[in-house]
Amino acid sequence: MERLEVGDGRVVEYLVEGPAGGRPLVLHHGTPGVAMLLEPVAEAAYRHGLRFVTHSRPGYSDSTPQPGRRVADVADDVTALLDVLGADDFVTIGWSGGGPHALASAALLPDRCRAAAVIAGVAPYDAEGLDWLAGMGDENITEFGAAATGKDALEEFLIEASADLKNVQPGEIIAAFGDLLSAVDQAALRDGLADYLAASCRAAVSRGYDGWRDDDLAFLTDWGIDLATIRVPVSIWQGDQDRMVPHAHGRWLGEHVPGATTQLVPGEGHLSLINNIDTIVAKLASS
Repeated sequence: MERLEVGDGRVVEYLVEGPAGGRPLVLHHGTPGVAMLLEPVAEAAYRHGLRFVTHSRPGYSDSTPQPGRRVADVADDVTALLDVLGADDFVTIGWSGGGPHALASAALLPDRCRAAAVIAGVAPYDAEGLDWLAGMGDENITEFGAAATGKDALEEFLIEASADLKNVQPGEIIAAFGDLLSAVDQAALRDGLADYLAASCRAAVSRGYDGWRDDDLAFLTDWGIDLATIRVPVSIWQGDQDRMVPHAHGRWLGEHVPGATTQLVPGEGHLSLINNIDTIVAKLASS
């Protein structure tokens, strides 16, 4: 794990794996989450000659909190990472809570971002014609209901939620996520993702819930980008068995990101979409 000091004195924790000369594939992690090797993505990156790059957003693990940050602020951190890596351009994936950040990278860094993929990513909270909470599991309805009420209500929720995840083990992760997991996502965890998700959750709350709180607040306020200005190729991937981010979010994004290709995959959930990762990465690598 590396650490980079960015312009405002913050520290950004990041991870790089793969060929030194390869174009970076920047993975924006979920919420909560941290910079951590996600082997299926990294292995797909290697197969297609890309470098796997990921960073912990402000407030997670060793990345300095950035209170009041917006989704758009990620572009500055990505720029700093690219500069330290000596990379002129990149492609990007945003999974779940990372989805808006991948879109921000595409919108705000058009001269460097060659393509983006959004995997089970949320749509803007004020998205016209979208019932944002419809189809989410009970835990997300409670969490985002608190966030919509305000920072104090959200922090009250996160005190308990982060305590539950601080020591979570792989064998406990299905119970910990409760109503958020469809049957196909439970199967994906049993098939190998439980170790990653449990480790990521533990690390994400190891120093508190600042990153989680600021992610949630950023999702529910103005992202600071105009999706209509995106001109780089974007692919939207969403499963119809997703109880964390329902498929209506993917459909809405596909209709509002210019030129986006939308893959609403039947039978897949929030986590099981990993089954499509080689196809997703191959398309990015060819851009």
